[in-house]
Order: sequence, then C-alpha cells, then structure tokens
Amino acid sequence: MENKTKKNNKPVLPLSSKGSDEFGTPKYAVDILLPYLKDFKIIWEPAKGKGLLTNHLRESGFNVIPTDDFFNKEMLDWDCIVTNPPFSLKDEFLRRCYELGKPFALLMPLTALEGITRQEMYKKFGIQIILPNRRINFLTPSGKKSSAYFVSAWFCFGLNLPKDLNFVELNTKHGIPPKPKGVGYPA
Repeated sequence: MENKTKKNNKPVLPLSSKGSDEFGTPKYAVDILLPYLKDFKIIWEPAKGKGLLTNHLRESGFNVIPTDDFFNKEMLDWDCIVTNPPFSLKDEFLRRCYELGKPFALLMPLTALEGITRQEMYKKFGIQIILPNRRINFLTPSGKKSSAYFVSAWFCFGLNLPKDLNFVELNTKHGIPPKPKGVGYPA
C-alpha cells in the first residue's frame, strides 16, 4: 500500500525492502519498561545500534552490556535481554531469546503478534505484552523522528508482569512515569 506522502513525485513506501531497519529507541519508550527491570543486575542489549537504549538504561541505574553480535556471541554473565531488534529479524531474535531461556523484553511492532512461526513460539513458551496507549516516534538514521505509522509494544518473557497484556500510558515528554502499584525502580 502506498503512503499518500510523495517525495520527488514518487510515493514513499514505509518499511519497503529498500528501507532502513534502524529505528532508534526514544527515552520515553524505555520508561514504561523500567519498573519491571528492577530485579535484574546485568542487562544485555544485543542490538545496540547508536546506543540510545543502552544510554538510557545506564542513566536509569542499570549495568548494561551493549553488543551488536547477538547470533554469534553468548554473553556469560547477564540476567535479562532488553533490545529494540531490527524489525526484519523479529523471528530470529525471538527464537534466539527463547533458546537462551532467560528473561527478555523486545520492542517490536504490534504486528509481531501475527505469523505462524511467532505464534507457535508464543504458545510454546509464553509472552507478555506492555502496550502503550499511543505510538512511539522512533529516531531514524537521519536523526529525525519516524512518522509513527505503526504501533509498537514491549514483548516480554520472564519479567513477571502483572498481566499477560499490560496497558500503559506513554508519556512522550521524557521523565520517569509513575510507578505501578507494588513496583519500584532500581536503587
């Protein structure tokens, strides 16, 4: 489907096969996950890109191991994976996370609920979702915010979320959101 926005008289196709897979994570997208990471001492960020997610986790008091080598390297000392994986590799990231058998949180388009392969993994291992009430404006390689033409959510395993489907308010003005009842941030 073509976007109605045109550039140089050519339609702009979101997420086309020639498009970029690099969507940087804004701080406010991470804020909704922070309360659920308090029990993890070391977080592995295996798709660090420009380091936006890593930097915000560190600013929030977490010890983070950032790499860009998720499939060829297994970190020996980590407690949880938190990443915004390349969207074109959703299946591969999910499969690897489940194989490793430790808690994870992957920021992916809501359409990652679709698909036979992913649904089989979700049925076999389980999945919990943190779904913001609005779209996330990711940062693009040009430094501009994306047009937010898709809905994203945190796909989680092993974080002991209160429900399988958790609706949260997304505060697009950076700042730590109110703590959910009974959940705290790291010291």
